[in-house]
Amino acid sequence: MSRIQATFAALKSQGKKALIPYITAGDPHPKHTVALMHAMVQSGANIIELGVPFSDPMADGPVIQRATERALVHKVGLRDVLDMVREFRRTDANTPVVLMGYANPVEAMGQANFARQAHEAGVDGVLTVDYPPEECQEFVELLQAEQLAPIFLLSPTSDKNRVEKIVRQAAGFVYYVSLKGVTGSQNLDIAEVGAKVQAIRGQTDLPIGVGFGVRDAATAKAVANVADAVVIGSRMIQEIEHSSADNLLDNVAQLTTSLRAAIDA
Repeated sequence: MSRIQATFAALKSQGKKALIPYITAGDPHPKHTVALMHAMVQSGANIIELGVPFSDPMADGPVIQRATERALVHKVGLRDVLDMVREFRRTDANTPVVLMGYANPVEAMGQANFARQAHEAGVDGVLTVDYPPEECQEFVELLQAEQLAPIFLLSPTSDKNRVEKIVRQAAGFVYYVSLKGVTGSQNLDIAEVGAKVQAIRGQTDLPIGVGFGVRDAATAKAVANVADAVVIGSRMIQEIEHSSADNLLDNVAQLTTSLRAAIDA
């Protein structure tokens, strides 16, 4: 059983839902990333989603775009991100880490080389936004050969046939994008999200995480009522953006704690 599977199984046995915070590797500075990962886990995060900086993050709104720009100032690339995961694994052997990013850095490294190095570093899953399922079967097979979960996005516009194609290749969990638009968008309709999640459940036994529109504890609680996992990115990045080096870890830990409490309520 993979770390992702074990995490969801343990949470299900406890009647709990997964909290999956997202941060961009290297933001606000490379020296903070691993410490932030540990702080979030200690405050109730179950899976860490670690963004790979890329100069053209097409699925990300302005908040995460700024985080990417801050990381790129320090020249943080895919190899650096893998090194951060290796460092994280020195003291945390259990918390799953999912890399979220874009195809260009993977192609530059080489798909097979990336899959091998990601596995060796201790990565558990990979979500590559611009690898459509119709065109990445070889990449999926490379990931699976290295015991990495290929994770895909589903959207409000994904019809039944497309959902079927995606869940056939997916592993770990599927990520439902709750809104039409980019990360950090607003006006989340929980009833609509719940209906879509229920429809997806009819096509897969994989856990379903919901993200892109979770902005506060109240929204996190509402999403947890209809999904298996709550993914929160832009709000985490805002906390980082508005913190100083002195209070960064405390602020992120406090936010994570509040989200955990809301999800468990």
